[in-house]
Amino acid sequence: MDILGWVLVVALFAVGMAGSIYPILPGALAIYAAFFVYGLFFSFAPFGFWFWTIQTLIIVVLFVADYVVSAWGVKRFGGSKASVWGSTIGVMVGPFIIPAFGLIVGPFAGAFLGELLAGSSFTQALKVGWGSLVGLFTSTVAKIIFQLAMIAIFIIWLL
Repeated sequence: MDILGWVLVVALFAVGMAGSIYPILPGALAIYAAFFVYGLFFSFAPFGFWFWTIQTLIIVVLFVADYVVSAWGVKRFGGSKASVWGSTIGVMVGPFIIPAFGLIVGPFAGAFLGELLAGSSFTQALKVGWGSLVGLFTSTVAKIIFQLAMIAIFIIWLL
């Protein structure tokens, strides 16, 4: 049973890290679930109030930062609310429409089309589309760092 427990924990960590790049996967929630799997298979004893508080705060920061940083990229390059919505929709829909490149094309196209629908020029819409990619990449780097921190805290807490 120990092997199964560790396999599940590591698999959830892997899904979580993949989720930082591929937004359809649960990301940080999978890593958080790994802590519960560990507790169920081994023990919740190593995890006290501070462990759960720190991990929960990281989750909250991740969720807020994910939206804020992506929106920041669009807004920083002069985007409207329509382009923020378009970029958000593009992140979710893009990977299904163009499996290999949809994660990049989706937010760009969504922000670009949203900005065109808002009445901006073609050049401005291209600029905002680029801003959506800057926001996406910045958000992805932040997610990777925070999720690695979650895993590192877990490992340190067990030592």
